[in-house]
Amino acid sequence: MQTWQKLLLVAVLSTILFVSSALVYFHHFVKRRLIISTTTSLYDTGLLDIIEKNYEASHNVDVNIISVGTGMAIQHAQNGDADVILVHSPSMEQTFLEQGYGENRKIFAYNFFTIVGPTADPAGISGRPVKEALHCIVNYGRNLTDQSGQTKIWVSRSDNSGTHLKEQALWQAAGYNYTSVSTEPWFACVGSGMGDTLNVANQKSAYTLSDLGSYLTFRRGNAASLSALITEEQELLNVYSVMAVRSSVSGNQSVHEQVNYEDAMSFIKYLVSPETQQMITDYGKETCGQSLFFGAVQPLTTNSPHPVVDWIKSYAFFDGSECPPQYRNGYPELYP
Repeated sequence: MQTWQKLLLVAVLSTILFVSSALVYFHHFVKRRLIISTTTSLYDTGLLDIIEKNYEASHNVDVNIISVGTGMAIQHAQNGDADVILVHSPSMEQTFLEQGYGENRKIFAYNFFTIVGPTADPAGISGRPVKEALHCIVNYGRNLTDQSGQTKIWVSRSDNSGTHLKEQALWQAAGYNYTSVSTEPWFACVGSGMGDTLNVANQKSAYTLSDLGSYLTFRRGNAASLSALITEEQELLNVYSVMAVRSSVSGNQSVHEQVNYEDAMSFIKYLVSPETQQMITDYGKETCGQSLFFGAVQPLTTNSPHPVVDWIKSYAFFDGSECPPQYRNGYPELYP
């Protein structure tokens, strides 16, 4: 072998060694970024702060959380600006999967929405079924408006969030057109997150729909005059799901190459692990006196407790599954 050939071989081997070393270094020592787009009802409770801290401690990942309503969280994912989403609107999630933007959906937690209002409960809704309670609120609002003008007694998020969509469904089930009723003078539209909506309801001594976790967190941090008047009915079930955003890595060349699919799936497996599920169920017991959320993986696996599991399946399953096979991409351990 001539001298120049030896030198060339040495240069090639050195380059290969350098590139390999660099790849190993970046994979193991330089933190990768994972962008999570999530609903405010999860983020505002502080639960995700703990999940982020624990996940980063055991993974070489820098987690970035974007807290918005479910509609905007899904829009971020469609734009390729998120790697994984945590949301709570089954109808929007189904569309997201059907349109090819997400996969490997997993239900990981649940709690209940609650209708909160003034402790004095002037509309008399406490203990009533949801539909009847909304009728009472409408009658009270209309009568009060006739007497005193522009008094607001119901506050709506009006922000295309999962909570807002749930509210619209409840109004429809009670026989009201949301678009029409929301223009009445006793009805206030905030167009913001759950915290802002609860603040407005508290200031006006009005009623509103809240997820239980956000309400309990709000009550702990404020001298609130609001009480949870209706809780834990089937109509108020609130189910949280996680989905990975599809990328070219996951086999779909038509969507975003920059999506960090590998770490998204690693995060999903962490979120549904027994340890994290227990942490979710325990969260809030010390500070609020009760769980803010309940892990959903074990109940769905063991088919217990009833009737909650049946409610979850009826409300949040598609074609009899939390993630029908056509929307899965590997990871069979997620779906025993």
